[in-house]
Amino acid sequence: MRRLLPALLISGALLAPAAAHAATPTKWLCRPGSTNPCNGSLTATNMAAGNRVERTPLAKDAPIDCFYVYPTVSSRPTINAPLKADPEQRAIGTFQAARFSSQCRVYAPLYRQVTLAGIADPKKVSAKAQAIAYGDVRDAWRSYLRHDNHGRGVVLIGHSQGSFVLRELIRKEIDPTAAARKRLVSALLLGGNVTVRKGSDVGGDFRHIRACRSSTQVGCVVAYSAFNEVPPADALFGRVSGYGRGTLAGRDPKTLQVLCTNPAALGGGTARLKTYTPVLAFPGALGAAINSFIGPLPDVSTPWLRPPGYYTAHCSTAGGASVLQIGAHGGARVFKASPTPQWGLHLGDMNVALGDLTDLVGRQAKAYATTR
Repeated sequence: MRRLLPALLISGALLAPAAAHAATPTKWLCRPGSTNPCNGSLTATNMAAGNRVERTPLAKDAPIDCFYVYPTVSSRPTINAPLKADPEQRAIGTFQAARFSSQCRVYAPLYRQVTLAGIADPKKVSAKAQAIAYGDVRDAWRSYLRHDNHGRGVVLIGHSQGSFVLRELIRKEIDPTAAARKRLVSALLLGGNVTVRKGSDVGGDFRHIRACRSSTQVGCVVAYSAFNEVPPADALFGRVSGYGRGTLAGRDPKTLQVLCTNPAALGGGTARLKTYTPVLAFPGALGAAINSFIGPLPDVSTPWLRPPGYYTAHCSTAGGASVLQIGAHGGARVFKASPTPQWGLHLGDMNVALGDLTDLVGRQAKAYATTR
């Protein structure tokens, strides 16, 4: 597992430009109007508040949509996963996407991602395999626009491989066109090493789409990778060097930096986070790493948990890396970088600030409505 997971990142980071891809009918992990892992109960036990039960309703008549692309989770033995909702896809839909259903209609396409087995040997991950993964998401996006969007604003949400795929989608399908950008409420691209020009909020991966610096700003991007120590020199996140060089064709890496936006304090500074985790053991080959990272969970009657203590976060450039530094307080679990220090808290990027991210989407939805 320790050798497999770094290969997962390298494969995702080096996504090549998509080759020719035959359109495949879209299949959905989550889609409004169906029972799916993205729209279950959001009731949570808040252990930091004396085990108070929080009841968060699913949105009725949500004003915007969310388009979610999940990270690498498939345990299939093939290089590309099939278009099937295995237990791992269903679990990650709950872990990462479900709470957004309090603010938006959640669409999550199944896609033939590069699997854990497929990236065990990076030499096997061909441009064709990468193009299959990207092509499925691109086709799902186009299908969603044709059949489901109806002029609604949309938030793009991804993590790890999902962020790398969405980064390419934005570069090709959204950033170049004013009409497409107008539909974008925001993009939450976590654990994906989004770049900007040094000292700027734009000019790296995207020419027009800027970093989000306030909760009322729309058409912008939130991006970060979480660490709780200074990232090592060979960190896989937060550094331009050594990551996805194929996406930087013609660019001098010295002119770029990885973007960090604190979802709890977009204007800067340190803020307390709203952390949520489902009371659910993650299945499959990745499950052992994720369950160990989260640690033993107390026995509660609700499907969600806000853990004891609390976490704070601020963007940091210590050690030359641009990352979201996490601090544990009041008896909160001190996460261990997994599977190696180079990864930081990658496995917890989404959940450590999940409440802040969903709250932000709600505020951006209201701001977006004023632009229509």
